[in-house]
Amino acid sequence: MNYRHAYHAGNFADVMKHAVLALVVEHLKKKEKPFFLLDTHAGTGMTDLSGEEAQKTGEYGQGIARLLAAADPHPALGVYLDAVRALGGSPLALYPGSPALMAHLARANDRLAFCELHPEDAATLRANFRRDARVKCHEMDGYTALKAMLPPKERRGLILIDPPFEDRGEFGTLARALGEATRRFATGTFLLWYPVKDPSVSGAFLERLAADGPPKTLALELHVMATDPARMTGSGMIVVNPPFSLTGEGPDGKSTIRSLLDWLAITLSQGPGARAREEWLRD
Repeated sequence: MNYRHAYHAGNFADVMKHAVLALVVEHLKKKEKPFFLLDTHAGTGMTDLSGEEAQKTGEYGQGIARLLAAADPHPALGVYLDAVRALGGSPLALYPGSPALMAHLARANDRLAFCELHPEDAATLRANFRRDARVKCHEMDGYTALKAMLPPKERRGLILIDPPFEDRGEFGTLARALGEATRRFATGTFLLWYPVKDPSVSGAFLERLAADGPPKTLALELHVMATDPARMTGSGMIVVNPPFSLTGEGPDGKSTIRSLLDWLAITLSQGPGARAREEWLRD
C-alpha cells in the first residue's frame, strides 16, 4: 500500500497516532530539562482539507470531524483537540500533521528535527517551519536519520517513525531499524505506526518484536471494522518505553491508553467488528 499523508489526513489512523503523540509530548514536558523530537517521515506538516488529495478520499470526515463533533470527548484527547483547533481553524480547514503538532506542543528550549525524502513535500515542510528556530528540516531518508541523529545530546526525547508502507518489506525494515535505534538511544520513547490490512503481515511483525524486540515494548491497535483484505481497517502503534501517564491505571480500572482506544473504537466505528487492543510484547 502507499500511505502518503495528504490522502489520509485526519482519518482514524491519524487520530489514534496523533492523540498518542500529544500525550507523550505532554509527559516529557513535566520535567524542565529540554528534550528532542524526531519525525522520520514527516510529510509536509500541514494538509489543506480542501485540497485535491484530502477531498479525493474524504477520510477526515470519519476521523477528526467525528471527534470535533463529539458532545463529550474522552478527557485524554484534550491536548490533541486543543492543538487541532488552534492550528486548523474553526471550522477545520487545515489538518496539522505530526510535525505541526510537535512544534505546537514543544517548548522554546526543546529541539525538533523533521525528515522527508519526497522532494516536493520536503520543500513544503521547510517552508512551513522556516521561521521556527527550534526546527531543522532535512531532505533525507528517515531510517538514515535514526543512525545520524541518535542519541540526541539532550538524552531524552521522542522518536516518531511513520513510513508510507509502499511494500510488504517495510515491516522488516521497521523491525531492524527499531532494534538499531533503541540500542543507540535506550532511554528514548519510540512511536512506530503501522497499518492493519493483512493480519498475517502485521501479526508476523508483532511476533518478531515479541521474540527479539527491545524491552518495554507495548502494542496498541484500533480497528474501526472487521478485517477486510481489500482495505485498511485498523491502525497500530508500537510504543517503546511508554510513559506511566499512558499505562497507569485510571478510575475505570483500565490504563489511560486502553480507555482512550476503547472510546475511539466506539466513536470512530465504521462497521461491525470495531475494537481496540493493548498488549505488552516485552516488559
